[in-house]
Amino acid sequence: MTIRIATFNAENLFRRPRAFALEDDAARDKILADFNELVALLEKETYQQKDKDRMVELIKEHQVHNSEKDSPRPFFINQLKGAGAKLFQVDGPVDNPTIVIKADGRGKWPGWAELVRGDLSWTAVQNTARVVAEVNADVLLMVEVEDRLTLERFNEHVLGEALGHQPYPFNLLVDGNDPRGIDVGILSRHPITSVRSHIFDPGQGGMRLFSRDCPEFEIALNGTPLWILGNHFKSMIGGGAGLRKRQAERVREIYEAALQRSERVVVAGDLNDVMASTPVKKLLDAGLKDAMTHPTYTGDPGTHGPGTGDDDKLDYLMFSPKLWDRVEHVEVERRGIWAPRTFKSFQTVTSKATQASDHAAVYADLDL
Repeated sequence: MTIRIATFNAENLFRRPRAFALEDDAARDKILADFNELVALLEKETYQQKDKDRMVELIKEHQVHNSEKDSPRPFFINQLKGAGAKLFQVDGPVDNPTIVIKADGRGKWPGWAELVRGDLSWTAVQNTARVVAEVNADVLLMVEVEDRLTLERFNEHVLGEALGHQPYPFNLLVDGNDPRGIDVGILSRHPITSVRSHIFDPGQGGMRLFSRDCPEFEIALNGTPLWILGNHFKSMIGGGAGLRKRQAERVREIYEAALQRSERVVVAGDLNDVMASTPVKKLLDAGLKDAMTHPTYTGDPGTHGPGTGDDDKLDYLMFSPKLWDRVEHVEVERRGIWAPRTFKSFQTVTSKATQASDHAAVYADLDL
């Protein structure tokens, strides 16, 4: 029996940060870099005066203080009402305020920074479903999904009702560690019999190791369990190479433990690093094989954006040795991406605002 297994970073169904929709790459990268810098400053135990001054600069530059309905701010600081001290105080007009940082450290105020989200266009949501329908996998790991009910609604109402595709009978998602609600879920035509979460695996300095999670989904398949280890490693934005390395080391341990339960193990998802990187090599050295190195795959090497270069390779579908021997065909579905100078997209993908994702879906057919 042929089974199709796939992974797809759908870029956060149904809502994603507004900054992600910007077509100006430089503007988008600056917003995300400034947001990460602000978050790092806010997490300091003690705020020095230079820290406070930089916070004020970032708040003013991006109008973080502007809470009006039509505010253009790309991110905001959620200061909990009635919970004591606030991070900052604002006086004066919105366009030229006086801002004073009142708190002296992270423990002195309750709240957090958050990217402003906007609803996706209906066209973009349908294009995401179009990718899923075209791939038509039996087991599909979905990266960047908000929660299980979102995955359920997408499955039934968009994939099923809007596109007329047969919805998946099984789906599962465990909320992870990302404060933006970016999680890893799964759609399956075969029963999901168990799940093991690793959201509490310890990292350095009292932090949790996984930026999201490394859920282990057990799929009942012809009497032999199939284990899918879903991943979304730390983003490249702002570095994070050391954390990705530690995440890969832990995933390798989880993979080797899973092999003791079944010889059918898949490590999949967005590893946010290239094939030649240390984190990816850690997994390959454990005996895993990436689908896009299979001789049946002859396309471009990348999965992100145009996908023409090795640096565009971020998404992985890795198989244990016994599964690798069963791989018959590998393909990448790129048509949900807007890259008009490189390849032809779906007719309904007309810009970055309407693209399904800037990641391609990777899938493989196995004789199981």
